[in-house]
This record gives sequence, structure tokens and C-alpha cells, in this order.
Amino acid sequence: MLGIDSLQSSLTEPDAAEELLSRLSFIFSSEFQSSLHPLSSHLKAVSYREGELSGSIPVSVLSACDAKLGNLCRSLDARIESNPFLSIPLILRAAVRLSELLVVSEEDLWIRRRNPYPSNAMPELANQQSDVTNGPLTEAVYIPFSLNKDVRTIGMNLSFKGYYLDVIAKELGVLNASKVLISRTIGKASSESRLYFSALETRNFNSKLELYNAEESDSDRSFNIYASYLLGQPVYGNAILASVAYTWRGAELFNEDVSLRSYFRMLVARMPDGLFKLSREALFVADLPRLFTTKTNWRGSLPRDLLCAFCRQHRLSEPVFNVVCNSDQDLPGPCKSLANEKSIMGFTSKPGGDVATFIPNQNEVQSFSCEIKVFSKNRNLILESSPVDNFMKQGDAVQNASLKVLSFLNLYFKQPCISLEELSLLGVKCNINCHSTCFLKEFSLCQVMHKVQQQSHLLRGHKLNLNHVNPYNGLISVENKQLSIQGTACGSLPSNGYLVSISYSVFLVSEGKKKQEILEKSDEFEFEIGSGAVISCIETAILQMTAGQSVCFYMGMPQSEVVLAASMNSEKVLSLLSSTPCCLEFSITLLRLTEPFEDRMEQALFSPPLSKQRVEFALQCIKEFSATSLIDFGCGSGSLLESLVDTPSSLENIVGIDISQKGLIRAAKVLNTKLEKLEAVMPRSMIKLAVLYEGSITAFDSRLSGYDIGTCLEVIEHMEEDQACLFGDIALGLFCPRVLVVSTPNYEYNVILQKSNLANQEEDPDDKEPLLCKFRNHDHKFEWTREQFNHWASGLALKYNYSVEFDGVGGIQGVEPGFASQIAVFKRNQQDPLRDSGLSAETENQYKTLWKWDASVS
Repeated sequence: MLGIDSLQSSLTEPDAAEELLSRLSFIFSSEFQSSLHPLSSHLKAVSYREGELSGSIPVSVLSACDAKLGNLCRSLDARIESNPFLSIPLILRAAVRLSELLVVSEEDLWIRRRNPYPSNAMPELANQQSDVTNGPLTEAVYIPFSLNKDVRTIGMNLSFKGYYLDVIAKELGVLNASKVLISRTIGKASSESRLYFSALETRNFNSKLELYNAEESDSDRSFNIYASYLLGQPVYGNAILASVAYTWRGAELFNEDVSLRSYFRMLVARMPDGLFKLSREALFVADLPRLFTTKTNWRGSLPRDLLCAFCRQHRLSEPVFNVVCNSDQDLPGPCKSLANEKSIMGFTSKPGGDVATFIPNQNEVQSFSCEIKVFSKNRNLILESSPVDNFMKQGDAVQNASLKVLSFLNLYFKQPCISLEELSLLGVKCNINCHSTCFLKEFSLCQVMHKVQQQSHLLRGHKLNLNHVNPYNGLISVENKQLSIQGTACGSLPSNGYLVSISYSVFLVSEGKKKQEILEKSDEFEFEIGSGAVISCIETAILQMTAGQSVCFYMGMPQSEVVLAASMNSEKVLSLLSSTPCCLEFSITLLRLTEPFEDRMEQALFSPPLSKQRVEFALQCIKEFSATSLIDFGCGSGSLLESLVDTPSSLENIVGIDISQKGLIRAAKVLNTKLEKLEAVMPRSMIKLAVLYEGSITAFDSRLSGYDIGTCLEVIEHMEEDQACLFGDIALGLFCPRVLVVSTPNYEYNVILQKSNLANQEEDPDDKEPLLCKFRNHDHKFEWTREQFNHWASGLALKYNYSVEFDGVGGIQGVEPGFASQIAVFKRNQQDPLRDSGLSAETENQYKTLWKWDASVS
């Protein structure tokens, strides 16, 4: 399985010990010096060291720079997987056995060749020819173990005739390079950034590092929490983060600057949502989405890639993906009746992370689900995500399962100091089986880091205010107050499924707005409404805007690490943060809107669009039954209610119910504007009362019982089938309107829609999976055939003494395959409703009033 076989070796322990001797002998041979191996350059460079250190190479260099030595050491001691520095004593002991070839200092941690190399075997390095003492400085980040000292940048002069590790040793305050430990590379795969810290701290060789207890840091004053968190294993003493090394690319010393911004971005990348934000270059605006809808609408790194990157960041094995192909009995909706055979087949990931693809029968309709397992480097199972949701595409199953695991990890990283019981409950909530003991052990450093971030700490000698508002939980001033939106409103407002494009700038602003510093900006940033791809307050604002409009608002401070990770000028930002209370200023312009594919398809293939035809059908029902009161179940952003206000009718009282607060806020804005304008020109307008309630349409509120007409247009397919059935019982058994109009897609019509050119344009060009069964919208939980819809509606009508008639829009009655949208019109057969005594009908107000317009008090 992926991520596990890497630890297995065919070498026995004696064989590995002999291979280690052989490898060391080769590294110190004349033949090795002609290679491009980074160690070859190190061996040339140490020849410039003075005195007894001439030719002496630190053992930590051998351990860090030669993968073969590392693998052989892991064969001898599996604990090296968790603590690479345990390979140092193994290399030293092996070198002692090569006494005829090597001289070893086990105390000073260096090895050198006993006899000098032949003159022709040691050419000089190109960048070691002069004694330059005032050359350009290479920038690095100094990370003190003391929280009372500054994390700061330092400049190192590497342009001199000598060994660069001796320069780093001097900055760390140790005698020479042999007393410097070198970590694995940190950050991107191509990065040469490493941590350097003192070997004098004997705890850095502690064989119990892998069993590290987070509580020990409280009593150990030399424990370096920031360096430890960055590396993923405990570090003691001061550390330097630098990007300097000899590489395979040539003999010259490679070096590049590491800024404070780079350092803080590495810290942010340890978070699951941080990886996504960095992939979008939007630390303040982007958020880890809640949903993976379609690959076409996704922006940034894909969930599967993010999960793999997270595991690499935290030194875990690559995640294992098991894709299960489900036959017709597991398919949602009418797909069950389309398959010829019934089977369940397992798909297991290949080494390297690829998911195996196998379609057993081209004529069989399948859905896919995905199980994910995450292991530690030591083969311990940390968590597993069981396959629950089914998807019509294998890729969608993998991406959604990956996103589920990332969301669980993200929740944990927001509150890592939870108990084993709380962690298990969190796993149950996310449908993740978390092996709590192993999980907490792997992420123990996160707990310490969280404690530090919760306390007031010092940065550059100045106390920063950490009593900030967390912007990712929304903003009261945006959610519940009227925004000052600039520009003329024209065109439609966005709603769920819209792809929107914005430009934005984020400023750090001092108290009183006396000073500001730009932190982040984008000329064009796209995201899908309703997927959770941006922080809540931005989506709330966008839902109230049309293309061309702008808005500006303020938010409290996030963690200082995020601010410094975004800033291009750390000095100015640190000065501003340390001198005065600050906040963030967001300036956003909505550039354009792209309607959901389903809406675009309806507009292209139907005239007028299906959405307008459904509204017209509802208006005809209102007129036919002379309804004075209407309740719209699942009103969303208020498209039907908006049309009702625009169209003269007998209605006096209109009510909308929806579970989405953001959609209701958008609806409230539109309705409020239209009703105020209507009142100004028609003081005696028929609409007397309009109310928007937040709540589930499967809950009953006695205030809304007995309305003249109820509507539920294209809503039930977004619910699980059992919930859609429950809604039917609640609507006819408790709300009991005189008339109920329910519409839902006709699954049988999809074959016509999917043959359209527009549908073909929407397909992912990389998707080669054959599909015989597709829903119109990624959020549809089911789509019924006419027979299934008739069965559901007829059963409800009979149960609650209603008659039911079937109709539709987008098609011709009696012509196959029927209407594109099928409609059931329920009519109550008697004046007094037949209520279902078996349903729970609590008299308390179940819904929260979000907005109300009353003509009598306006």
C-alpha cells in the first residue's frame, strides 16, 4: 500500500552494517571526488578549514546530505525515521571501524580522511578562490528558543575562503561547524531551506524524541517551540533557518535569502487551510472550501494534492486512497433501475499515489465512493475515512473524501488541546475514525504551539495584541448590519452556484486610520458562491452586490503570523503592530458573475428559461385560487418572492423559509428595496406583510399553518430522499396549505440536456470516465423519474386527504420524455385539514425571524 513499503528493506541488520562501511569508504575515496554529489563539494570545502579542522567534515553533513547513508541507518534503527539525528552515532561507530582510512572524533562529531587526497583528486571550488570579507550578505532567519527574544533576520557573509557551516556556527555561538546539526529540507520539494541548531544540546540526540511529551516544554527553557513546530520534531537551543547548500546542480555554493515572510509562510503551510490559502495566494480572503462541487469551478490546489502535501509537511506516509465502485443498488435516485448487474468492486491506490481505474462493464451504471487511510512513518494508523457518499465520477469521490479529511484536520488544528474523548467525538461528527492515541502523538507539537499562540508573546521586543477577532468565523458588522455598497446596482445578484470574480485589496490599518500598509491584493480572484471558498463575511457582502459595485469594511486582527506571512515589508508591519492597535481594511469590487451551469443550460435551451416558467406556473396557481397568503418553502435568495412583488396579484401576505442565512440576507435586501419603491409609487399596494424566516423546511412552526398556497420549487432534490419524504409529511400533515405546488427535475429529460453542445463544453477535458447517468447539478442528492415522482406525490395526497394533479414546464404534455421540470399541484379536499397525529407538532416558534416588512408600520 502507498506510503508503507518505503520502510521495508531486504537487508538484514549485519548486511546493512557492512553496506554502511562500504558507503563510507566510497564517500572518502578519490573516485567520489569526481562526482557531482553535494558531499563531494563539502569535502572540497572543508579542505580550506584551518588547523586540525582542515579536511574534517561534520558528521551531521554526512547524515543530512547522503540519502543512501540515511536509508542504511534506518535499516539498523527504525527510530531514525522519526529522529534522523540518531543516525549520527551509527555513522561515527562505523567510521571508527575504518581506522585505516578515517580519523574520527566522537566527541567533536567530525570525520576526516587519514591520508591527504592526491593533488589531482581535489580541484578547487570556483567560489572559494578569494578572501572576500565584505561581500554580499545572505539573509537568514534567527529563531531563538526564548519567547522573550526576537525572531529576526540576520546577514551572513558566505563569500570568503572557508567553510560556510563555520559561519553559521559562529552565528549560533558554537565553536565550529562540527557542533551544528542540519535538518532535512523544509518547504517546497525544490527548496534548500534547512534548520541549523546546536549539537551541544544533548537532548537533540535523545532517542526518546519520537515519544516526546508536549508537557515537557513547560519545564525545559531551552525548548525551541517555533523551530520544533516548523521541523516537525523537537529542537533545543537557538536555530537558524537558511537556504544555503552544495547541490547536485554544480560545485558552486547555492544560497538565497530567507526572509521573515518566507519563514511565516512556512508556519502557515503547516495548517490544512494554510496550504489552500497559499495555493491561492490569498491568506486573508480564501478559506478551505466546505464542498468540492466540480473540477471546473475549483480554484487552487485540489483537495487530494493538499492532503498529500499536508502529510509530507508533517512527515507522515503518503495517504492511501481506496476507491470503491458501487453497482446499481448503491446508486442514488433512478439510476438504480438502469444497471443490468449488481456488484461491488474494490479499487486500491497504486504506489506513487495514483488511483487505479477499472470499469468492469461499459453498460453498467456505477457510482464511486472513496476510503482514505493516513499512516505515520512508523506504520501506525492515524485516521481513516470510511466511504459514505456516492459520486458519479471516480475523481469526485477521491476529491470529496480528501476534502472531508482535510476539514477534520483543520478543525483539530484550530483546537489541538482537546482530550482523547473530544477528539473521538470530533471524528464521529466528521465521519472519521481517529486513532486518538497515535494521532495526538504525531501532532503533539501542535498542542504546544497552540498554547504559545494563546498567550501574549513578544516579537521584536514588543508585545502584540493577540485578543483579536478571528476573521474566519465571520464578522458581526458585515453579517448583521447594512453595508455601504458603492456603485449603481444593475443586473442580477449572485446566489449559490455562481462563479464570481472580484478584485480586492487588504490593508493593515492603525487606530484612527493614521497609518496603513498594503498586505495583499489581487486584480482578479474567482470563487464559487456557496462552496465556502472564501471567508464568510466576504461571501455575505458579495451576495448583496451586482457586477461593478464595490464595498469597504473592517475586520479585527488575525494571528500575527498570518499578517507577517502576507506582508512584503516585515519591518514596517512589525513597527505598526508594535506601536498601536490595528485592524484590517478590505476593499472589494465585484467584476463579473457567471451563472451556474444548470441556469445557463436552461436559458440556452428554453425560452423563457425554466426558472421563469416555474415562476409563471406559480403565479397562475395564485390567480386560479385567489390566494391571499403564500409560503415559499426553500426560498433561497428569493427569486420567486421577488417576482411576486413585481407582479400584481391577490397576495397580501408572503413568507419565505430557508436554512441559508446568506441567501436570506440577499433576499431581504432585494425585497426591502422593491417594497419601498413600490410603496412610494403605489401606497395601497396589495402586499401588506412580508417575512423571511431562517429554519429547516422539515421543521414545523405553528405561526405558518393554514396558508392559502405553499410553493416548493426545485428544492427537494437538494435534500436526501428521506428528508424530502419528511418534508412532504410536514407540509401536508402540519402546515396544511389549501394548495401546495412542488416542482423537481425530471430525470428522464436529462438525456436530451446532456446531448446539447453546452453540456459538452462544460465537461472536464481530463475526465475520461464513461457516464450513463448524470444529474443536472452537483448538489442534487437525487433526481426522480415521472413514475417515482408520481408514486411519492400520490401517496402523500392519499395520506392527507388531498387531490393531486401533475403538470410541468419545459416540454410538451404527452410527448416523451415529458417535461424538463415536473410539477405536482396538491389541493386540499376539505375545509378543515386532516392533520397527522403521528407527527411531532410543537407549538413553539421553530423559525428565527430574519427580516420583516409590515406596511402598517412602515
